[in-house]
Parts: sequence; structure tokens; C-alpha cells
Amino acid sequence: MAIKTPKRYIPGPNDPVLPPQLAEFQDKDADEILQELNRQPFFMTHLDNTDGAEGENVQLEALKALAFEGEPHEVAENFKKQANELYKVKRYKDAREIYLKGISIECDDSKVNEALYANLAACEMELKNYRRCINYCQKALQYNPKNIKCYYRMGRAFLALGKFDVARESVQFGLSIDSENKSLTTLLDAIENKEHDIKMHEAKKAEEEQQKQNLQFILDGSLKLRNITNVSTSKPSELVQEAGISLEDPIDPQSQLIFPALIMYPTTDEFDFVAQVSELTTVQELIELVMQRPEEWFQTPGHENFNVKSLTGFMETQSGGLVKVGKKVTFHDIFKKEKPDVPMFDHSAKIYLVPKSESEKWVSKWDKTKALERRS
Repeated sequence: MAIKTPKRYIPGPNDPVLPPQLAEFQDKDADEILQELNRQPFFMTHLDNTDGAEGENVQLEALKALAFEGEPHEVAENFKKQANELYKVKRYKDAREIYLKGISIECDDSKVNEALYANLAACEMELKNYRRCINYCQKALQYNPKNIKCYYRMGRAFLALGKFDVARESVQFGLSIDSENKSLTTLLDAIENKEHDIKMHEAKKAEEEQQKQNLQFILDGSLKLRNITNVSTSKPSELVQEAGISLEDPIDPQSQLIFPALIMYPTTDEFDFVAQVSELTTVQELIELVMQRPEEWFQTPGHENFNVKSLTGFMETQSGGLVKVGKKVTFHDIFKKEKPDVPMFDHSAKIYLVPKSESEKWVSKWDKTKALERRS
């Protein structure tokens, strides 16, 4: 029977890298490696037996205490090395906690403290905590003002926060120390490019906004030119808002006005919507358009008297009343009259279509007060 050779341990994305003291285990399989790691105080996840009072693991507490044995700088250095291993396998949150433990020792070794703060800043950068990254870089620089990595990380963090001036200053300060540093020169280019892109975007946005204002000015002027009154209601129709009013030629106030139309059928409590109607469209043409329906529709209850010839058009006046509109009249002529003043509603035409046989009864029930209330 052949003896199976154990598979060599290769750490995965979230598995620990072998520390130097376990180098002799290179040829062990994964289970053996993890068992050995569990014997190390830092990597330990559990102990099998409890020797003290209920809920107290004496061995584990003793091993934890070992981590703080030695001179302060030795303990801080040990925490730094442990955190570095975690950082290498991208366990940034865990590494951050160990770096903080090292800092809490408050040792008097400047190099160790510099490394702890600088590496802690690197963790915060990876976790996208940019302001913390900057703060820790600044603390590391208090121990060593020439730490290039800190200037690089500060530059990246300020760039991520959109603070281009201070990002540039951080990088340039680093370059004053090491003018050939490729990471810094590349980052400086990235800052310049990002700032340029944003300025271009803002300039384009401002130009578009100015153009929009110019076109609105022309449109407002064209409405005044036509003597059109508009009533803005408190709850405009979404259909009307999406369609909008415009000029056929946006820069020519005398070109045809195009707007949406709401067609109300009050006797059946129904409505139609036409997204684009020309001001030169007649009421007759609009009726012909909306009456292009299947034959079955005219046979349903309430629609028996609906046809191009039998329908009569009514529109609201500025004062809340009603006015009958002729079928051969264009909307241009309807809106331009001073008396009766027929307004647009939210820059759309609103017309009621009622069968002749029912129009007198419907008009008699019209309430001006309620009509005005509906607008607000």
C-alpha cells in the first residue's frame, strides 16, 4: 500500500502566512500547520481545557500575558510584527487592532512608534478611512519627518477626499525629499488629471446650465409674445412635466410652440394625454386624433355618443369659468385672446370633450369655486 505524501501548505487569501519560527513546517499539510499555529499565543483561537474557575481559561490568560512580557520597545515591536503578518494577508481590521495595542505600550523607541503609526495609516487607507489615515500619517511624521510613505498615503487620502491642493502639497513635500520617487510622481500626475477632469466637468455643467437658462428666457419671451397665461398648479401631472413645453426652433421665439395636452372626458371620468400638440393644431384635429379607436370602444357603456361630430370642446378660463371652443379654432388663437382669458395649466392645454347631448347638463353643474380650489 502506497504512503500518501502530505500536500504542501500553501496559504489561501485569508489564511495566515507561516511565521519564521514555523519555517520547518513548509512540507506539512494544512491541518498540521494550523494545529501548530494554534499553539502560538498570537494565532491561538482556543484551548481545550480550563484549569481555573468557571468560565476562566488560566492557560489562555497566561499566554496573553506573555505578549506583554519584556521591555516596552520589545513588546511594541512584537505587536508590530504580528500586525504586519495580518496586513500581508489583507486582514486590515485585525492588523489595525494589533497596531493600536503596540501604540498603547507607549514605548520610547521612535522607529517602532513611527512604524506603528505609519502602518496603522496604511490599514486605514485600505479600509477607506481617509481622515484617520491622514491623522496617523501626521503622527508618524512627528517621529520621522522624512517618511516618504506617509506623504504618499496622505496624498492619496486627500485625493480621495477631493482636497486637491493639500494632496498636491503632501506629494510635493515628499518629492522635495526624494525627487525621483516614482510612486509620488505618478500620484502627482493622478492628482493633476483628476483635478483637470473635475474642472472640465464643472465647466461643462455650468455651460449647460447657462444654455438652459438662455433657452428658458427665449421660451418665456415667446409666451409673452403670444399673450399666453400659465397657471401653475400645486400638483402638476407627471406626464405633463415629462413632456414639457418647447419651441420647434429653441432659439427662435417666433417658431411653432409645442406643448402637451390633457383631454378630459368628464361624463365618463376618463382622460387622454397627447405629449406633443402644435399651437397651430385645431380643436377638430385634436378630436380626430383621440377618436382613432377600435370600434368596440364606442360600443361600451357611456361611449355611445362619442364621435368626432358629436363631441363639443370646453376650456377653463382664468377666473374658473368655462368657455366653449370652436372646432376650427387653433390653440394659438384660443390662448392669445384677452377675453375670455383661457390659460395653459402647467404649460399644457387642458380641454374637456363632452357629447352635445350631455353638454348642457354638464355645464350647469360646473362650480367655479371648486375649479379654482383644484388648482391649489
